[in-house]
Amino acid sequence: MADSTRFHDITYVNDGHIRRADIIVEDGIITSITDKEELANAEGIDRLLLPGVIDDHVHTREPGLTHKGDLCSETRAAAAGGVTSVMDMPNVVPQTTSLEALRERQAMGAAHAFVNYAFHFGATNSNAHLLPQLDTTRVPAVKLFMGSSTGGMLVDHGDALRAVFERSPLPIMVHCEDSAIIAQNMQRAKQLSGDDPDVVHHPEIRSREACIASSTLAVQLARETGARLHIAHITTKEELNLQSVAEGGTAAVTLEACLPHLLFTSDDYASLGTRIKCNPAVKTAEDRNALRQALADGRIFVVATDHAPHLLSEKQGGCARAASGMPMVQFSLIAMLQLVDEGVVTLPRLAELMCHNPARLFAIEGRGFIREGMKADLALVRRRPWTLTADDVVSRCGWSPLEGRRFNWRVEQTYCNGRLIYDKGAFAETNEHACALTFSARR
Repeated sequence: MADSTRFHDITYVNDGHIRRADIIVEDGIITSITDKEELANAEGIDRLLLPGVIDDHVHTREPGLTHKGDLCSETRAAAAGGVTSVMDMPNVVPQTTSLEALRERQAMGAAHAFVNYAFHFGATNSNAHLLPQLDTTRVPAVKLFMGSSTGGMLVDHGDALRAVFERSPLPIMVHCEDSAIIAQNMQRAKQLSGDDPDVVHHPEIRSREACIASSTLAVQLARETGARLHIAHITTKEELNLQSVAEGGTAAVTLEACLPHLLFTSDDYASLGTRIKCNPAVKTAEDRNALRQALADGRIFVVATDHAPHLLSEKQGGCARAASGMPMVQFSLIAMLQLVDEGVVTLPRLAELMCHNPARLFAIEGRGFIREGMKADLALVRRRPWTLTADDVVSRCGWSPLEGRRFNWRVEQTYCNGRLIYDKGAFAETNEHACALTFSARR
């Protein structure tokens, strides 16, 4: 007997429209959409169906760092947030910088991931020769750290950088911070404030100048080599002017914004301290507002989380000692829906940023849209005001920088490949619904 789900008279968001329809899912595929009415907005609607969120930037911590999170715990958190596909970062232990390590992580994904998954391949100063050997149908991008990183994967040799840009058959996803500028800033801060400067100095140490210098170099290399460049977690208003994003993901350079930099400002260090310490640093209200504007006008192409769970004990200290990163994947969709209610973006634009554009950018096959013939990765949300507490957190680390915030929307159900995997706090018993993401031909 076929596995079938019917959404009767549901309001859904897709392809720039808000519509009321009947939708039928059979054997994991959206087989029928019967549109009834086009809506100008979702005013008065308390139940919405969206494509499952695709988060291109997560750290599940497996292997090697599983005391704070692993593939199972962090992808269950994703499912609780309406996220149906994640792309995991390579700075684990051992790092995903060899073909063998990549194969091992892909096997871990098949065994443990609770939603659809893929793994970025990490560039180093000495592995550019491996890039042409990557299976471009199974790897979304090459991750390149062009600046200080906590994973020890800094690529800082000029020839090595150019080799990555010249030889990658995939989009190059770059963390842009200039390590020399950061080192100078840290030395100055320690001279003035001691060996572990207070976290309020974090945006001075990991400064806007460090970001701008590195991003500018990345764009220059992309233009010289013809590489496809995706700059991760943009944080400054200046970086927004480094590229032009073409609709449909055809531009040479695209920009990603992550939730911490859309929600917090440097003023929040006073109350939240190291809970909002991340790399690149959360910066000024002016920068945050510029990023929000860029969501609406198209300069930002993708919204992700940089989900990075740490134990609270690892977040103790200041700029030198406290770990950088925060868990965000479970609450990215509801946080963005809050920005919709505040008039920052529209619902169709939210779907572009979190669902359609990640699918376009990485050429994900069969996902990212509510269309007949597509995989049924879906998030059902309901307008139900609530206040987030630590008890709501699914991530193994057990905390969120958003605790105490009130949200208007809640994820009620999540469907992955047509299977109901999250339902009002209850999870599917197995992960047999989860699939490895596959990608079409790219450069």
